[in-house]
Parts: sequence; structure tokens; C-alpha cells
Amino acid sequence: MELRVDLERDSDIDSWKEVTLIYNSALKQISTKLEILNDEFQHVHRYNPIEHIKSRIKTPESIVKKLKKHGYESNITNMVEHVNDIAGIRVICSFTSDIYRIAEMISNQSDIKVISVKDYIVHSKPSGYKSYHMLVTVPVYLSDRIVDTKVEIQIRTVAMDFWASLEHKIHYKFEGNAPEYIKNELVECARMISALEAKMMSLNEEVAAKCRKNDEGM
Repeated sequence: MELRVDLERDSDIDSWKEVTLIYNSALKQISTKLEILNDEFQHVHRYNPIEHIKSRIKTPESIVKKLKKHGYESNITNMVEHVNDIAGIRVICSFTSDIYRIAEMISNQSDIKVISVKDYIVHSKPSGYKSYHMLVTVPVYLSDRIVDTKVEIQIRTVAMDFWASLEHKIHYKFEGNAPEYIKNELVECARMISALEAKMMSLNEEVAAKCRKNDEGM
């Protein structure tokens, strides 16, 4: 499947290569911002909220499939306007509290505009899926113009990411029609993970409090 480019309507972005350049540039900017914030947090608080960062550009095949699903023609204009997750960043952290801390740091960046937020931690999906999604725009500075570019940011813990990875594999293995007992097992696994994360976060807070107390006593 290929994207059909309409040069008359897409004079500002007239090829897939240029589109890829713009979205890759947006990913680099946000990734760099996150790395700097993580380094600063380590400097100030002696703690890194971010474990690692993954980024990707959606394939042309996936973009065309999504456009067709929603009844749009496969051209650059529709792609840019109606597909919000062409550029995606996944931020993996240790604890649920880190998720909201990272989201706040992103929101406080003056050149990042938050378009929408979906909190699948407070309101998890029926499947058990948990994650925090932000749709933002970041300005990409080209030689002749500035392009405000959409990036989807997913923030989740290591445990949430492990669960989501397994669920994704099962979804494609059964083409979206997994047996009911497997779906139920996934929901139960999500509950177990949430309980374990709560215990681990409580333990981490106890250790942090103990360290602060020892430092104050020195």
C-alpha cells in the first residue's frame, strides 16, 4: 500500500520523505527534552524517573489502513490532519507516581502544546490496559518555515509495558478474537500487576523516607 500524494493540496509537505523528516525531527526534539529533564531530575533529586525511551514512525501501510478504517482517502493532507500517532514516543518509568511527574514536566515545556490527554491508569480499558497518553505538538524549525508537528506520547511503568506487549502479541496471534478465558486471564494479570506496583511503590517511598531521615541526622 502506498500513500498518494496530492501536490496541489500538499505544497508544504509534498513527499513521504519530507513528512518522515519532519516527524523524525519532532521525535528527536521531544526525546532530547525528556533526556535533559531526566538528567536534571537526577542532579536535583538524585533519582531518575525515566527508565528508557522508545520512539517510532508509523509505517505507510499502517497509516493507509487507519485512514481507510475512518473513511478517508490516502493522501498527505488526510494523513497529517487525521492520523495523530504517526510519530510516537513511549516513556517507560518505574512507578505510577513517575508517570504523572513526567507528564507534568512535559506540560510545563513552553514550546510543547498539549492537545489532549487520555488517562488509562485512572480509567483503565476493559481489557486491563493501563497507560497515560498525551497528544502534543512541537515546532519543527525548517529552513523556510516552522511546522507544528503532532506526537503521541505514551507514559507507562515497566510492568504496564510488559503487560501491554503480551496483550499486543495475543491480539495479533488471534487477529483480535482471543478466547474469552485468555481475555479473562489478561484482566487478572493486570490486577495482579497493579497490586504489585502499589506494594513496590510503597516500599520505595519507605526507603526514600529512611534515606532522607539519615541524611538529616548527619
